[in-house]
Amino acid sequence: MAMSRQAKVILDVLRSVTSHPTADEVYEMAREAMPRISLGTVYRNLEAMSESGLVLKIYVSGTQKRFDGNPKPHYHIRCGVCGRVDDIDLDLLVDLDRTAQEATGYDVLSHSVEFVGVCPRCRNQEGVNAAPGKSYTSRNPKDDK
Repeated sequence: MAMSRQAKVILDVLRSVTSHPTADEVYEMAREAMPRISLGTVYRNLEAMSESGLVLKIYVSGTQKRFDGNPKPHYHIRCGVCGRVDDIDLDLLVDLDRTAQEATGYDVLSHSVEFVGVCPRCRNQEGVNAAPGKSYTSRNPKDDK
């Protein structure tokens, strides 16, 4: 992929954080380095970088697409309360691909596993019950600002 000045800023921004931002969040961060960058430019570049393998596009249930500056395949965990997404340092389950292939006859190219939990910050918030088997109420993380 040819790297324009805008694309370089977007990639640098994405690789400087571990928060797995949405395209809108990448746009806001990129504007600090390049105030005249457009939202459309950010969206187009993120899609192109994802297609070329420079970044990962993450689809997590119930949230907008997020982007990860670490393009190596790895697992993520999402907080079911605030929506935060973090990396999990686990080996990929390659046997899972083989098992699914044998069970279905499909040629399995990859897999996606979503872990959902309650992040330490939400678990420690007042009013959030961390007891096993309890459900959590989704909150808007912007309310914490």
